[in-house]
Amino acid sequence: MLRINITSVYVDDQAKALAFYTEKLGFVKKTDVPAGAARWLTVVSAADPDGVELLLEPDGHPAARPFKEALVDDGIPFTQFAVEDVHAEVERLKGLGVRFVQEATDLGPVVTAVLDDTCGNLIQIAAMK
Repeated sequence: MLRINITSVYVDDQAKALAFYTEKLGFVKKTDVPAGAARWLTVVSAADPDGVELLLEPDGHPAARPFKEALVDDGIPFTQFAVEDVHAEVERLKGLGVRFVQEATDLGPVVTAVLDDTCGNLIQIAAMK
């Protein structure tokens, strides 16, 4: 049986990404291992420390930055995280200085908002109703 173990988000600066994803979003550092000029750096949900890991992957590949820029230019989030209450999470994150490009929006069965992760990505948060 297949299961998701690790997924990635391309970041332009691993140290900055680690600070944002832990200090602002509330994830917890899971793995931090030197890997050449970069690090194998993952975070997990504090609510599920043995769950899916998010790899903060350097965007050094020549295709990564143009890909990220195209998504941002079109307003497309790179990935999505689940929250219990989008409105409350938006207010909490704004209090921490997080910039949103889409405020909490009711889309029928789901409420979403989109934030800038400061590392070249738009990230959507969502809650099913």
